[in-house]
Amino acid sequence: MKLRVVIFSVLVMLLSSCGSKKQVVTQPTQKPIVVTAPRKDKKVDIPEVKPKKTTKKTVSTITATTQEYIEKFAPIAVREMHKYKIPASITLAQGILESGSGRSPLAIRSNNHFGIKCHKGWKGKSVTHDDDEIGECFRKYQHPETSYEDHSQFLVSRKRYAGLFRLNPTDYKGWAYGLKRAGYATDRKYPVKLIALIKKYNLDKYDRSTKTKTVAKSYKEDKNNNKKTNFYYKVVKGDTLYSIARKFNTSVSKLKRLNKLRNNTISIGQELILK
Repeated sequence: MKLRVVIFSVLVMLLSSCGSKKQVVTQPTQKPIVVTAPRKDKKVDIPEVKPKKTTKKTVSTITATTQEYIEKFAPIAVREMHKYKIPASITLAQGILESGSGRSPLAIRSNNHFGIKCHKGWKGKSVTHDDDEIGECFRKYQHPETSYEDHSQFLVSRKRYAGLFRLNPTDYKGWAYGLKRAGYATDRKYPVKLIALIKKYNLDKYDRSTKTKTVAKSYKEDKNNNKKTNFYYKVVKGDTLYSIARKFNTSVSKLKRLNKLRNNTISIGQELILK
């Protein structure tokens, strides 16, 4: 019995000594994995980039407004009035209406400010344009001033307009209705439109414009002490070398030679030698 107790004690001691040598390995604690929902991209407002303003000015022969058109072509209409007895107000109103103040496709393409068709016998340049019919033939001019001159010639040279020239020069209403009766336009409201434009822009004031002296004489002495006469013209608004040349029966090349001009540029108030 004592022997069993001794053996049991020895076994217990042996087992306890073996257990103390066993190493205990502790696993590191893992951090919890947090699963988050995918992040939605926020909408970013991209600022609009406006183009920088340029200071460069574009040069154009097209008038921007009706008032600018009137200021440019009134002197020409007055000149035509004194030459052919056509009221300047009527000429200007027709130009505004027919050409859209110089901005209609026909006016831009052909400098035709009065919608004058080719008609029989026209030998100048032409363009096609849809009007009463498709692809009608219209006269083409190099300069708008020529269109004004041709408009006057057109009315003067046709018998159906002869009665208009017996009217009082300031009777723009008589001219407006007379043009319609003579068949100038197919629009029934053509006279009303002309009269409305004349009243709106006070165009009848040009019918009372007097013919001013635009040519001045200047005397210079040559090498032989002889007096030499030069004729000068003072440039006004709306003038071009071409219109001045036509007005005084000369040529652009001659004007440029006399005035030592390198190009066709002239300025208001400039005095040009005519001969």
